[in-house]
Formats: sequence, C-alpha cells, structure tokens
Amino acid sequence: MSDWLLNLPVWAMALFILAITYAAAGGIFAVVTALAKEERARAFKSVSGSLLSPLGTIFGLLAAFSVVQVWSDLDHARVAVNREASAIRMTMLLAASFPGEPETQIRDVLRRHIDEVVSTEWPIMAQQSASLKVAPPILAEALKLVLSLATQTEGQIAAQREVVTQLENAADARRERLILSRSSVNWVKWVCLLAQAGCVLVAIAIVHSDNRAGAAIAMWIFATGVAVSVLLIASHDRPFSGEISVKPDPLLQVRPD
Repeated sequence: MSDWLLNLPVWAMALFILAITYAAAGGIFAVVTALAKEERARAFKSVSGSLLSPLGTIFGLLAAFSVVQVWSDLDHARVAVNREASAIRMTMLLAASFPGEPETQIRDVLRRHIDEVVSTEWPIMAQQSASLKVAPPILAEALKLVLSLATQTEGQIAAQREVVTQLENAADARRERLILSRSSVNWVKWVCLLAQAGCVLVAIAIVHSDNRAGAAIAMWIFATGVAVSVLLIASHDRPFSGEISVKPDPLLQVRPD
C-alpha cells in the first residue's frame, strides 16, 4: 500500500478508498451490462446465484486474516513501547541508590535517550527504514556508566545489578519495536484480497444482469463492505505510521526533567 495513502487522516483515507471502490464497481457494472446482450445474456443467466456465497466467504476470510495481523502487530508495538518506558522508569527509581553526581549522570543519559528516540528514531520507524545494525549508543553509554559505579553497600550492589537488568530490558524492547516498525500487510495479501473483491463484484453483476437496479444495489452494498474492510486494514497497517499508530507518549511521560 502506498506510503502517502497510509499517512492520510482516517477521514481522507476513507473518502479516497470509497471513491476508488465505487469507481471500480461502477466500471464492472457498466462493462457487464454492456456485454449482457443476446447470447451472452443467456450465458450470464445460467450462472448460479449460489456462487456468491462461497466467494463472499473467501473474501471475508482474507479480510479477517489481514485484520488479525495488523491488530496483533499494533498491540505488540504498544507493549514494546510500554515495556521500554517501564524499564527506564525503574532505572530512574533505582538511580536514587547512587545519590549525587552518579544519579544526575544516569538521569541525564536516560533523558538524552528518550529525546533521541522521539526526535530521530520515531520518524525513521514511521518510514519503515529503521535498522537493527545501529546499536543504541546512549543506552550503551548508560550501561557503561552504571557498571563503572563504585558500590559501597549491599543495597548499592543489588541496585546496580537491577539497573543493568532494566537497561537490558529497555534495549530488548527497543529492538522489538524496531522490528515491528517494518511490519505491514505484504503486496501478495493486498492483491489476493482486492482480486477476490473484484471477483465477487463481477459475479454479482453477472447473476443480476437481467435486473440492472437489483445489480446496482447489490454491488453498492458489497462495494461499501469492501471499502470498509480495506479502510480498517490500511488505517492499522503499520504500527508507527498514520493517524492510528503507536505514539512515544509513554516514553515522554517517564522522561526525567
């Protein structure tokens, strides 16, 4: 699916998809109606209306499988962002075990990490161009800083160990959201879904070729259903792109002042 379409507001995306779907349905209706004459008309009437039920069922299954994928990806992306924010929040709480300059340095590093994520990584993820080859330098800096701290009490030793674990959790959650940012419905699924929708529209037009008003009504109803299905999938297609996408709000909420 085209990037510019997926980045439209939902209302604009809906209008565009409805317009394209209705235009395609109208074109199919016009062609079938023009062909439904004499011998071809009798051939069209021999097509059984029972054909519509399995065709519609197949379209529904294809749409359902696609919807399940995009909703699952979106949910996993939200979980990854929340997990990263929770790990950062816990790190800040544990940083209080090292009062003074060490705590200030840890909070500063975490603030810079969040700023980097929001200003640089999020736009890259929206473009589906994020790469795991680039390691998180600021998180690595935070890890080195924590490991270099001199511990003086048993509490600080335990806190240092837990901070390292939380930073590793944050890095793991970051990797997960970068992977999910490249997820989308592939072109094969889109082609199959739209081809099946076209088959159903053609079948409706042929079955009702002797009743133009009935064919137009049935095709309009099904075309609306197709447009709604495509809109539902397209608006959720990429977890970090478009109006309905995962935002960095949980990270901003835990950003140190």
